[in-house]
Amino acid sequence: MRDIDIAEVAGLSGVRASTLRFYEEKGLIASHGRRGLRRLFDPAVLDRLALIALGRAAGFTLDEIGRMFAPDGRPRIDRKMLATKADELDRTIRRLNAMRDGLRHAAVCPAPSHMECPTFRRLLRVAAAGKMETPKKEPAKSRRKS
Repeated sequence: MRDIDIAEVAGLSGVRASTLRFYEEKGLIASHGRRGLRRLFDPAVLDRLALIALGRAAGFTLDEIGRMFAPDGRPRIDRKMLATKADELDRTIRRLNAMRDGLRHAAVCPAPSHMECPTFRRLLRVAAAGKMETPKKEPAKSRRKS
């Protein structure tokens, strides 16, 4: 396959040329020549950019992603680091689920004020402590018919 210039890489990958230049400065990708003023890349750069995008989507920093490549450019992914990130994502998912559940509860809560709702107040305490974990549900209070 022929070399592709930076504009083609940007078009095929969806990564802006300015980001490609930044990735090159960080050592994440490498051009290997120029056609006029445009940098030239091996077509394999597209796979590397896909790996970078996957790492970014998973929450890895660019420095962490950079360490996932051997000096020859081939992937060298630390499985322990992947497991650690998966655990971190699990914690984030639990916090987001708790936030979603709290918002849904607040949207339909029959209490006259959210501040009078025990579930909502518990969510506030948890949020204030920086621990948005899934709160335990309180048993429903029995209501007397009048």
